Amino acid sequence: MKRFAGLLFVGLLFVNPSVAYSEDLKLGFVSTERVFRESGPAVKALKALEKEFAPREQSIKKLGKQVRDLQSKLEKDSVTMSESQRRQRETEIAKINREFKREQREFREDLNMRRNEELSVVLQIANKVIEEIAEAENFDLILQEAVYRSPRIDITDQVIKALADK
Repeated sequence: MKRFAGLLFVGLLFVNPSVAYSEDLKLGFVSTERVFRESGPAVKALKALEKEFAPREQSIKKLGKQVRDLQSKLEKDSVTMSESQRRQRETEIAKINREFKREQREFREDLNMRRNEELSVVLQIANKVIEEIAEAENFDLILQEAVYRSPRIDITDQVIKALADK
């Protein structure tokens, strides 16, 4: 509904450009990207994610090192190995490498899913703060996405500061 209201307003600007020059019109802009990068709740959420996923990340790094070490050992020892031993070792390395890549992929997918969940919560909190600011300061429209915006309508710092208390 809010999105529809914003689109309706923008549509009215095209129909009646004098609306844009009204002295009573108050516009604002918030950079969602900066809110996700700099706000207290976002920083806290990302640190919690790092802590949550650190053991899996270490396990994956260990598995990657194991693959590299086995590959190095195979290259060194391949001259003295029989053909069947070499094939057996290559098969073992390929199996471990597949497991490594699978775990890497699953890790990235799980991390991205959890990051999206956490940032969704941050966005909900930020939107409430933005609404509070809009009502308190009588904004007519606050945008979160824009191709261009004037620095004078950017209220991102104000939102980040208000989020520090959340």
